[in-house]
Amino acid sequence: MELSAVLTPAIEGGYVAFNPETGTTTQGESIEEALINLQEATELYLEEFPLVVSGRSLLTTFQVAAHA
Repeated sequence: MELSAVLTPAIEGGYVAFNPETGTTTQGESIEEALINLQEATELYLEEFPLVVSGRSLLTTFQVAAHA
Protein backbone atom coordinates (compact mmCIF):
# COMPACT_ATOMS: atom_id res chain seq x y z
CA MET A 1 0.00 0.00 0.00
CA GLU A 2 1.42 3.38 -0.96
CA LEU A 3 0.68 6.22 1.45
CA SER A 4 1.72 9.87 1.71
CA ALA A 5 4.33 11.44 3.98
CA VAL A 6 4.63 15.13 4.77
CA LEU A 7 7.91 16.12 6.41
CA THR A 8 8.63 19.47 8.02
CA PRO A 9 11.72 20.68 9.86
CA ALA A 10 11.26 20.56 13.64
CA ILE A 11 12.13 23.66 15.69
CA GLU A 12 14.37 21.58 17.99
CA GLY A 13 16.11 19.93 15.02
CA GLY A 14 15.32 16.92 12.89
CA TYR A 15 12.02 16.41 11.11
CA VAL A 16 8.36 15.83 11.94
CA ALA A 17 6.71 13.26 9.66
CA PHE A 18 2.94 13.11 9.13
CA ASN A 19 0.77 10.65 7.23
CA PRO A 20 -2.48 12.40 6.19
CA GLU A 21 -4.38 9.20 5.36
CA THR A 22 -4.14 7.85 8.92
CA GLY A 23 -3.14 10.89 10.96
CA THR A 24 -0.02 9.19 12.30
CA THR A 25 2.77 11.57 13.25
CA THR A 26 6.32 10.96 14.42
CA GLN A 27 9.76 12.50 14.20
CA GLY A 28 13.39 11.68 13.49
CA GLU A 29 16.82 13.27 13.48
CA SER A 30 17.08 12.86 9.68
CA ILE A 31 14.61 12.54 6.82
CA GLU A 32 15.42 8.84 6.56
CA GLU A 33 14.88 8.25 10.28
CA ALA A 34 11.64 10.22 10.27
CA LEU A 35 10.33 8.14 7.34
CA ILE A 36 11.32 4.85 8.99
CA ASN A 37 9.60 5.93 12.20
CA LEU A 38 6.50 7.02 10.26
CA GLN A 39 6.35 3.69 8.44
CA GLU A 40 6.54 1.81 11.74
CA ALA A 41 3.94 4.02 13.44
CA THR A 42 1.59 3.75 10.46
CA GLU A 43 1.93 -0.05 10.27
CA LEU A 44 1.07 -0.31 13.98
CA TYR A 45 -1.91 2.00 13.47
CA LEU A 46 -3.17 -0.03 10.49
CA GLU A 47 -3.00 -3.28 12.50
CA GLU A 48 -5.69 -1.82 14.77
CA PHE A 49 -7.56 0.37 12.27
CA PRO A 50 -7.48 -1.04 8.70
CA LEU A 51 -7.66 1.59 5.99
CA VAL A 52 -9.56 1.39 2.73
CA VAL A 53 -7.83 3.74 0.29
CA SER A 54 -10.20 5.10 -2.33
CA GLY A 55 -7.62 7.07 -4.31
CA ARG A 56 -4.31 8.86 -4.15
CA SER A 57 -3.78 11.92 -1.99
CA LEU A 58 -3.17 15.27 -3.63
CA LEU A 59 -0.55 17.62 -2.25
CA THR A 60 -0.72 21.24 -3.30
CA THR A 61 0.14 24.68 -1.95
CA PHE A 62 -1.73 27.92 -1.43
CA GLN A 63 -0.81 31.44 -0.35
CA VAL A 64 -2.06 33.63 2.47
CA ALA A 65 -1.38 37.30 3.08
CA ALA A 66 1.69 37.89 5.26
CA HIS A 67 1.24 40.26 8.20
CA ALA A 68 4.52 42.09 8.78
